[in-house]
Amino acid sequence: MPESIIKRYYDGLGEGRLVARKCNKCGAYTFPPTTACEHCGSFDQEWTELSGRGSLLFVSHGIAPPPNPRFDEMAPYAYGHIILEEGVTVDAIVKDVEPTPENLQALFESAPVDVEADPVNVKGLNVLAFKIV
Repeated sequence: MPESIIKRYYDGLGEGRLVARKCNKCGAYTFPPTTACEHCGSFDQEWTELSGRGSLLFVSHGIAPPPNPRFDEMAPYAYGHIILEEGVTVDAIVKDVEPTPENLQALFESAPVDVEADPVNVKGLNVLAFKIV
């Protein structure tokens, strides 16, 4: 049986790693990984690990109430738009940011802000998250 792509993604998060697929046709990264390149549709991809380093462009507050009950204990939380060194754009939880209007405005005004991946486990689910460095 072939390895599950989504399982490998979540297992990587659990190990603190960002695993992606790199297309052998166009060279683009697909993250989170899927069976086909999200840029050109090619199935000719290989596994790669992303650096996990990037720039936080802007940040907002999480949805209250959270979209899933497992996030109740985290709420409210900050949620940001991040461009990784490899050019991949992700939206993820930004840890250790009190999501007050003043804090969010200060981060917006100082953007881009350096961040690095720091996944969290929320009630048994590995979730993409970043911390400011």
